[in-house]
Amino acid sequence: MKKILTISVFALVFFISNSCSKAEESIVDCAFESAYVQIHNSTDGTNPKLMNYSIEYTGSGTLQSVTWTFGDGKTGTGAVVTHTYAAAGTYEAVATVTVKKDGSECGTTKKRTVTVN
Repeated sequence: MKKILTISVFALVFFISNSCSKAEESIVDCAFESAYVQIHNSTDGTNPKLMNYSIEYTGSGTLQSVTWTFGDGKTGTGAVVTHTYAAAGTYEAVATVTVKKDGSECGTTKKRTVTVN
């Protein structure tokens, strides 16, 4: 009887540790989706305080939303945005990106330090 109980416990532990629920798969998928998100920026040719930002997503999900903080107290939304800084300086722009894949929403944050002249 003790052998059967030991084998049963071992089998149960093995089954539980090797099973993967839908939630666990979604977490793993979300972790990999963040690798497909890139942040881009460029300075406007005529106004050095105007910065163009964009998010590029090349994964297999759907880009749901992008919210931005520009490091100067201002915010924006959208995959492509422009922002005019009031003063020269160094700022950290942060994009919070939400992607939907297989019924789950995945969030990731991308940062870019910019210098405005």
